[in-house]
Amino acid sequence: EAALQIKENLDANICAVTMGPAMAEEILHQAKALGADEGVLLTDRRMAGADTFLTSHILSRFIQREYNSFDLVICGSQTSDSETAQVGPQLAEDLGIPAIGYINKISVKENTVEVQRHVDDFFETLSMDLPGLVTIDLSAYKPRYLALEGVEKAFENPDIRIIDAEKLGFNDDFNALKDSPTRIIDVFSPTTQNENRVLKGAVKKLVDQLFDEYGKVISSGMGKDLKTHEHDEV
Repeated sequence: EAALQIKENLDANICAVTMGPAMAEEILHQAKALGADEGVLLTDRRMAGADTFLTSHILSRFIQREYNSFDLVICGSQTSDSETAQVGPQLAEDLGIPAIGYINKISVKENTVEVQRHVDDFFETLSMDLPGLVTIDLSAYKPRYLALEGVEKAFENPDIRIIDAEKLGFNDDFNALKDSPTRIIDVFSPTTQNENRVLKGAVKKLVDQLFDEYGKVISSGMGKDLKTHEHDEV
């Protein structure tokens, strides 16, 4: 959606690319129906099981080989499964370009991009030279409705490019599951523990003690940087 809004204002070419199994081709057809110029699926049994490090490297390899003159890479902030939010920044690092995460507004100019994001109850406005990479806050860019006209245009050129590990230049020994440096040791659900404490004494002393011991927890829960009631005496 962010890419489509940019294309509405500039003469832009959008390549939608995803890495996954054969069934992931469907989402690329949807992207083309919405207005992407090309859809590319990176798929291979040898790429299955890649961690975020190798996923970023595989995407980088594709971009450098097929779209080396790109201006802007747009990624989601995080996936719906592991939610690591690592692929976007790691991809930027692999490509050697600057990156800004969690943006909710973007404006592309000639050689720069200006973005806005919400961080710690503040709105930040940042400028970045291109080429660069951004990750998008989904709440700010809701995908538009898929109109019938777009579906008809997509079927006029329904081809999705399929690229495997060999086309990306990986050797015969490459195996993403084996070569990924990340190892998941355990997966478990966190358990909550309730702890009650009774504070006794003068009110001012109790408030001071409360903020000394639990100020950071309270601030985090409320999303505000709370201060104690103490003031400098005049």
